Amino acid sequence: MVSSESGDPNPVRKLLGLGFWVQGFRCFPWMAVNFFLKDGLNVDPSTLQLLQNSANLPMVAKPLYGLVSDAVYISDQHRIPYIAVGAFLQAVSWLTIAVLSPSSVSIFTVTLYLLLSNLGASIAEVANDAIVAEVGKQPSSSSKSSSPSSSGELQSFVWMASAAGGVLGNLLGGTVIDRFSPQTMFFFFGLLLAVQFFITINVRESSLNLPKIKADVGIRKQLSQLSDALTKPEIAYSITWFASSYAIIPALTGTMFFYQTEYLKMDSSVLGLSKVFGQAAMLLWSIIYNHQLKSVSPRKLISAIQILMAIFMLSDVLFVKGFYRKIGMPDSVYVVIFSGLLEVLFFFKILPFSVLIAKFCPPGCEGSLMAFVMSAIALAFIVSGYLGVALASYVGVTEDNFSGFPLALLIQALCTILPLFGSSHIPDDVKSKSRTKTE
Repeated sequence: MVSSESGDPNPVRKLLGLGFWVQGFRCFPWMAVNFFLKDGLNVDPSTLQLLQNSANLPMVAKPLYGLVSDAVYISDQHRIPYIAVGAFLQAVSWLTIAVLSPSSVSIFTVTLYLLLSNLGASIAEVANDAIVAEVGKQPSSSSKSSSPSSSGELQSFVWMASAAGGVLGNLLGGTVIDRFSPQTMFFFFGLLLAVQFFITINVRESSLNLPKIKADVGIRKQLSQLSDALTKPEIAYSITWFASSYAIIPALTGTMFFYQTEYLKMDSSVLGLSKVFGQAAMLLWSIIYNHQLKSVSPRKLISAIQILMAIFMLSDVLFVKGFYRKIGMPDSVYVVIFSGLLEVLFFFKILPFSVLIAKFCPPGCEGSLMAFVMSAIALAFIVSGYLGVALASYVGVTEDNFSGFPLALLIQALCTILPLFGSSHIPDDVKSKSRTKTE
């Protein structure tokens, strides 16, 4: 087992690096899921998007997993066991889908196992996010103050690990989807999760040097601490605005997937390259944020990203109308670059926001609060997806009729602008507040 006496200078980064890399690599089987549902089960665009978003329902219960992780210790550990349980549940779900006989495959069974997979992913993510928050709040070894930037540095590191996993997952996914069956890809990912499980159970939490928290606080006490944290205006208003900024935007991902594959007849390798480009941009974003943008006002940074999202959506309107094709840009080039960037722009805001919330997070409820934040975001994405289904239906988009798609994209862009009028709910003076606390 890995222990504090093993001579490993930085076990936290190795554990988190593996966890977030696997988290990023989840795009590998999920790319296969899209084609499996479309081609294998013959679902329509609305059903595909409904399944995509409904499978994320376990993410909404993240605060519960956070409360349990904070309060319930297993063998004197309250992070490592939950990461292991999460990896185990995911491995079971993907390996089961992989070995299902054709007669056993149905929308119901696939959805059931996807829900189990996302339950495991949620539990593991909560524990990983809590470790990031705890380590980021520890005093620096070279300074007497609890360096506010340490949280940003670790957040950037795990984002880079996740983005690296995403780049490789999408690159492999786009390459092998035409050579191997989706169930073969599910089996491979299940084996990878099994490896993560066995590595994780051989790590002792004591080697991570996490802050010492009383193990007998209980879930009720932990719930009280979370409730107290959520009553702080800077936390409550920030989370409310941030989640709303996603929920109000009708997502059209399922419709765009059908438009690209059925109408434009895009090859799966092009979609894979698009996602690789997006993940590479995510990796570059984490590096730039860590080195150049940590001191920038969170409000200005998040608002700028929101505006950029709206601009890209307006660009999608021109794309669907054939404007770029007329001026000589191939559809494949647009999909790789612009569609890839727009997909990850939705997640760009999460990095500065996570750093912001980690600075305000009271000691002892890091897991609960970060889980609540991720839960609010997950719920917002689900609402966004359902709104997208309703919007696509309203404008008359079907698997073979995309005449109303430009109007839907225009409405989507307008909805993206609306949250900017309430951006004042995001604190604009975090730097000064954190400096006051550390002096």
